[in-house]
Formats: sequence, structure tokens, C-alpha cells
Amino acid sequence: MIYDETHLLTKTAGTMKQLLFTGLMIALMVSYTDLLFAQDPLITNIGNRTTLTLNGVWKYVVDPYQTGYYDYRREVRDQQPDPSKSESLFLGYKAQDPSERVEYDFDKSDHILVPRDWNSQKEKLFYYEGTIWYYRKFDYPAPSARSRQFICFGAANYEAEVYLNGKKLGKHVGGFTPFNFEVTGKLNPTGNFVIVKVDNTRGIEKVPTINTDWWNYGGLTRDVNIVEVAGTFIQDYYIQLADNDAKNIDVSIILNGDEKANQQVTIEIPEANLKATCTTDSEGKAKTSIPAKNLKLWSPENPYLYQVKLTHNNEVLADKIGFRTIQTKGSDILLNGKPVFLRGICIHEENGVRGGRAYSREDAQMLLGWAKELGCNFVRLAHYPHNENMTRVADEMGMLVWSEVPVYWTIQWKNPDTYANAHNQLTEMITRDKNRASVIIWSMANETPVSADRTDFLKSMINTTRQLDPVRLVSAALERHNKPGTQNTQVIEDPLQDFVDIIAFNQYIGWYDGLPEKCKTAEFEIKFNKPVMVSEFGGDALQGNHGSKDARWTEEFQEDLYRETLKMLGKIPQLRGITPWILADFRSPRRVLPDIQDGWNRKGLISETGDKKKAFYVLQEYYKMKQAEYSTK
Repeated sequence: MIYDETHLLTKTAGTMKQLLFTGLMIALMVSYTDLLFAQDPLITNIGNRTTLTLNGVWKYVVDPYQTGYYDYRREVRDQQPDPSKSESLFLGYKAQDPSERVEYDFDKSDHILVPRDWNSQKEKLFYYEGTIWYYRKFDYPAPSARSRQFICFGAANYEAEVYLNGKKLGKHVGGFTPFNFEVTGKLNPTGNFVIVKVDNTRGIEKVPTINTDWWNYGGLTRDVNIVEVAGTFIQDYYIQLADNDAKNIDVSIILNGDEKANQQVTIEIPEANLKATCTTDSEGKAKTSIPAKNLKLWSPENPYLYQVKLTHNNEVLADKIGFRTIQTKGSDILLNGKPVFLRGICIHEENGVRGGRAYSREDAQMLLGWAKELGCNFVRLAHYPHNENMTRVADEMGMLVWSEVPVYWTIQWKNPDTYANAHNQLTEMITRDKNRASVIIWSMANETPVSADRTDFLKSMINTTRQLDPVRLVSAALERHNKPGTQNTQVIEDPLQDFVDIIAFNQYIGWYDGLPEKCKTAEFEIKFNKPVMVSEFGGDALQGNHGSKDARWTEEFQEDLYRETLKMLGKIPQLRGITPWILADFRSPRRVLPDIQDGWNRKGLISETGDKKKAFYVLQEYYKMKQAEYSTK
């Protein structure tokens, strides 16, 4: 979607600077179409459609020089009229006689599991950043009449180029969001093969950029499926309570197909005795509103999900959807009209116990189960969109969610392709999860240094978010600094503060800024009548390393830091939530201290072995107190 200057969130929308920025965004969105190649509109709710899984064992070839993609003149092989069969890996070619030169053989190559990252599966790939070619054979029996097929990927980190039976389907950029390509008429009953070139190379122009504080897990890290749908089908839908209105459900439908105009779609919620029918316009879109006076509202205490059915031409698409309202009023966050304190924790998409990127329902149940045990009603999914299992299990468990895009630290704010990349990831994140009751906050960025270009970039992202989803709240981890002329007064003076619903910021007083004693003298100057959330705090401790509370890296130091920090944050009158950093230790190549870090960020309250540190219980007790305090409001 392209936005003009009338939609930009700024008090001076008519200024020449803003007009120039908008024109740049329009131009870049056109250019980014080429970057994405031929990606089809995103199909949602894959798990409740007819699918053939391609999960399991794949063959792979490591290609650090991208020899299978470029020839020796650095020309792209798949753009050549007659690419070399001997070296063009996307062809999946087999030598026809002993005299033929073919310099690869997928059938004889090593295997790898999908979904999984390659780093944790193969010791030789632990630090690998570059290109790997994935290869999988499969059969596809004759499809049903009037059906269409799409190949759907949950994610591929970071760039993926997809080929079916030697022909290119398209390209996707961004390591944490889903994508799909239509393959109707391209499948054979037997002997199909799909090849995916996955490249996790970091780049300064990318999102995230070259510098992060987490492991760069490469590969097909989420599910791969062939999805079969009708000739005209329900591509996407939105079914949620109207903005701050618990008595009306807003419904939007998008059909995909040649017969998408003037089609009836029925929406049913049998348990609530609700049913409505809407008719699509010429673009295959339909909207309606359904009165619903007596719904059971979803909440952490009662995460009630309704069975929802959408029917078009006798084809039924089912989903489980919860209904709740979320809004702010002054400095309060209101869930279903009642004040709530967000008892949170940050989580990376990593299973340290097994090793590698988290991807399964079991992974989600473990991570969110730990958060539940901690006393959380809220999680910050850092610093990128997590897999769909996380948000669906959060729906089931009653866990509120902050979901964010990896606009992290220092992005190239002036680069049109960088913006387009961030915009695309934001759109895919919202499209996938907009029906999840658990998701209450979309986050735009984390710890980005203030500049005019950065602010314009993020304001445009906020504008996109509000157009795609006008109901949920918008935030970002903003910048804070020490007030000049004071010793320990923290202020928030970030121009983005005017455009977010929740003022969130990270602070590490007692770890990167002095010792825990400094928390006792800290003051906060926050001049907003908005909810305030501290989106990160904490410090490292190696589980099992005990000693004085004054000794860094000990559990006792981390424990004391948490005690002092929680007392300090109590001075903020607008405080309505916290998400300490972080639930569990996670891998990071930045963390190299021998015998302590060894490649792990140790700020977790739980170790990579699943053992709880002493600070876990400090936060647990604090959350018991906060839960009791807010139960009476």
C-alpha cells in the first residue's frame, strides 16, 4: 500500500520535507516490487486449510560463493536464456551419462530438517552466514476440480529465492514473516522438486541491520506447505470487536480468484448464535458489522476462544478467535474497559534447552509456560515477529502480546529499499496476526537514535499500522537520556512520543549505567498523560555462579539489581507495565567473556538448561503483588 502526504502522522504534514519524504516512499514501493520479484498476496490461516506438508528431511548444498546463482562473470544464472546445467543449482539437474560434467548432486548431498535453523543442526554450520540451497522431492496426486495450489513458507531467514521443477517462482526478503507463491498448473503427479536458495548474510541496508544482539539463525526456520484452495477462495479476513465497542464485531473479507465479485460470504459463530452474510465488491472485498451483545470476552484470566466459520460456495474456513477491547485512557491501559498492569517479560524465539530457533507448538508452550509460572500476563516478543505458534498458543493460554518488527538500533533511514523492506515485514506481521486476541501492541522499533529521518521513517510506519489495524495499540522502545545538569534524572524527549499510544523505553541503571545502588537515587521526568512501560531492564548472571551481591555475573548481583530496579520504577506514577530483559539466556556472538558468557547473553531469568535463577523469584513475588493490586480495580 502506498500513502500520500495527507495520511502522514505529523503536525506539519504540509511542509516540504514531509512532502519529499512521502514522494520518496511512493517511489520506493514501486521499486520494491522488483525486489520481491513475484510474491503473491499473503494467504492467512494456513493451519486450517487443506495442506500437504513439506516439513521433514531436505537435502542441502552449502554455497558460500553463490556459484550456483552467479556465473564467473557475476551474471545471475536464472536470468540467462540457457543457464549452465552443470552449475545452476536451481535446475536440480542430474547427469544423463558418465561423460557429462555436473558439479553438484542433491541426491548424494547431506540432509537437514525443516523447519529448523541450519546452525544448531550441523556443527560445521554453527557460525555460517551465506547461501545454502535446499532441495526436496515430492509427489502431488491429481488435485480436485477447480482447485488452486500455493506453496507457503512460514519464514526463511533472511532472503529466499524459490524454484519449482527448475522454474523460478519468486523471491522474499525478510527473515521472520510468511510468504507464498501460486503453483497451480505447475505440479506433476510424481517427481516434483522444490529448491530454495536461502541467504542469511547480514547487510547494513537490511532490516535488521548488520549489528544485532542475537544469533543469526539461517534456513527454512518455519513450516513449508502446499496449500490447496478453491478456484475463488477466502484469502484473508478480519473478525474483531469494533474499536472500543464490545457489542459489535467488525468483519472484512478478501476473496481471491476470477469469480471474486458479487460473491456471498457467510460468517458464523454458532456458540454465540451469530450469523451474517456479506457480498463482495468488484475487487472481491466485503465488509459488515455484526451486533453481539453477550459475548464472553477474552482475557488472561478467561482466554475464551469462539469457533468461527466462514463459508463461500460451500467451502468452509474455520478459526478460533477471541474477542476483547484494548484502549488507553489517560495513563491507564484498559482491557475490556478495566485497568490492567502488564506483568511482562521479553522473549527471544529460541529454545536453548534443545538448541536453536524455536518453531513448534511445544516450543511456544514451554516459553509461554515459563512466563505463566513467572506470573506474567504479557510478553514482549523481541525483536522480530515470532512464529504463528507463539501467538496462537498465547491466545489459548491467555497471554497478552507485544509484537514488533526488527527495526533495531541503527537502520539506514534514508534508504528507500530499507524502508520498503520494513514496511513489507510490518504488513506481513499484521496480516498474519490481526485476528489474535492476544496481540494488543504493534511495536515499530527498538532503541533507534533520534533524528529527523528516523522519525519520518517511523511515523510513516505508524501510519501504515493504524490503517491496517485501527484497534490495537502502537508503541516502540524509545530513547531516554540523563537530564543535563542533573546527576541521575532520566527524561524521555523523543519526538515519536506524540504518535505512540504507550510510552515505552529501555533502561539499564545498575548494569550498563553504574551499580544497583544508583537505582536508589534515580528519578524519572515523564511529562505525558499516557501509559508508561519499561520495555527492558536487567543484568547478566551465570546460573549457578554464586557470591556477593556486589560481584557481577553472580545470581546474587542480578537478584539485588531486580530488587532495586523494581523499587526505582515504583517512582513512575504512569507506570502500567514492565518487560524485563529477558526470560531465558540466548545465544549472541557479541557475548564472548570466557567461562561466563561463552557466546550467551546471560540476562535471562532462566538458563539455557531450563534452571531458574534467583531473580526469577524476585520478579515472581512482585507480580503476585501487582496482580493482587489490580484485581480490586
